[in-house]
Amino acid sequence: MDIKQIQDLIRFVSKSGVNEVSIEQQDFKITIKTNQVQTVVNATIPVAPQQVIATPVETVAHAPQPAATLVEDTSKYITIKSPMIGTFYRSASPDKPLFVNVGDEISEGSVLCIIEAMKLFNEIEAEVSGRIVKVLVDNASPVEYDQPLFLVEPK
Repeated sequence: MDIKQIQDLIRFVSKSGVNEVSIEQQDFKITIKTNQVQTVVNATIPVAPQQVIATPVETVAHAPQPAATLVEDTSKYITIKSPMIGTFYRSASPDKPLFVNVGDEISEGSVLCIIEAMKLFNEIEAEVSGRIVKVLVDNASPVEYDQPLFLVEPK
């Protein structure tokens, strides 16, 4: 496979919407992984196989777990999740106030945060009315699609 074929394959994979493609032939292996932000190409040329020596693994006794831990009941709350991959921001800029804080009352359409994706700043609006119970992501942190951002107690 020459460089032109690899470039064509990368273009095809990025347009097709698949997340990963692996091709293995006699003299090489290529893996193309994509997401909405970047494309990674990993090509390897095989080397002569080496001898692998297995060694026994020691077992370790596990410490007993605490009998009961306090777990907060979140079943009565609504989780607001990220609609995209990007960077989570709680305010429009560092010198501006936060969009929402714990305890704030929100209504449908209220701006909760901004998610930056590919230099585009997307305002995330509330789809429910209620009170912010918990902010689940730190400011300026990367977020994944469908990652929980806020817990809301519905009205």
